[in-house]
Amino acid sequence: MTDAATAPLAVVVTASDRAATGTYDDRSGPLLVEGLRALGLRVDDAVVVPDGAPVERELRRAVDAGAALVVTTGGTGLGPRDLTPEATLAVVDRPVPGIAEALRADAVRRGVPAGVLSRGVAGVAGRTLVVNVAGSTGAARDAIEVLSAVLPHALSQLAGGDHPG
Repeated sequence: MTDAATAPLAVVVTASDRAATGTYDDRSGPLLVEGLRALGLRVDDAVVVPDGAPVERELRRAVDAGAALVVTTGGTGLGPRDLTPEATLAVVDRPVPGIAEALRADAVRRGVPAGVLSRGVAGVAGRTLVVNVAGSTGAARDAIEVLSAVLPHALSQLAGGDHPG
């Protein structure tokens, strides 16, 4: 996208009770960080928080810090503590359903039928794109590929750049 000093800021938030307490190593967050850096974004290490309300707080913090992109990993399933979509919907102003749909369709195309169980959402909060990704390493790797095709255009639009009409 641009050089490191002027690259758009991205934040990765891992939602996991087990990773937040240290009982489980966060593996999907670092994969997303690495993938977003490879796409030319400026990204610090993943922020790891427990499921639930802490996710919403981190999303708001990233939006307030001027992040162009926030990608969450984890908390998108059917379990009672999987509340990342709800936290995201509390923060975003406008939905971008096509991104979440593309991530689920890609999972099925790759032979992961359980990908349709992800309740992940995507949307815009101010000038920040927020995208939920399932918590597996495979989902993180695959999400980078899906996002790489649309991020330059999406982030340009959010920054007020020209876009086809």
